[in-house]
Amino acid sequence: MPLFEKTALQEAFSALRRDLIHEDGPRISTMRNYRFAIVQYDPAEEFRLRAEVQKLVTDLTGNGWVVHSISLQKLLLDRIRAQGPEWVERVIAMERQMSASAPERGLGYLKSKVAPLVEGPEGLSADCSRIIREHAEAHPDQIDRTLALIGRAGALYPFFRTSALLRHLDGNTGNVPVVLLYPGERRGLTGLSFMGMLNADNDYRPRIYP
Repeated sequence: MPLFEKTALQEAFSALRRDLIHEDGPRISTMRNYRFAIVQYDPAEEFRLRAEVQKLVTDLTGNGWVVHSISLQKLLLDRIRAQGPEWVERVIAMERQMSASAPERGLGYLKSKVAPLVEGPEGLSADCSRIIREHAEAHPDQIDRTLALIGRAGALYPFFRTSALLRHLDGNTGNVPVVLLYPGERRGLTGLSFMGMLNADNDYRPRIYP
């Protein structure tokens, strides 16, 4: 019996690692040709999560795997910067002006400007898909030993629901195993509440760890 019990987060990554390196190939999903999974964690454990991610990446790469760590925060900021400094300055100025009288109006305005940049099949899901497919197409022999880890999802709150991200990624990842690191709360067997703040979304097909 181990001296210290594993935390739920450690158990999740131990199970994920076992399923990834299965002798018959990655087994992170019970559905054929649907290689998606979710690691759900308490947003307060962000730094513990990153430590577990680093352990997993080190272990996999040491055994010949290729791991792509995709930051949704970076992709979001890249899309905002692409609008140009004048656009950014106008949006910031208007958000401040509207928030001065009613914070909810400022947030609503900000959502109206940011959401169109990241939602839909041409939004952040397209950026993730491009990164994953480029590797899959260049190295088809490595697909069973490649992992795409999508993290820093908290940066999307409250502009974007991650269930939509996975929905648009489906069929656009070259069958590479994809794991979404999900900050939030589990509600029931398949329900997840993004950041523990939004109503539970039951529109999740992937396996949820732990």
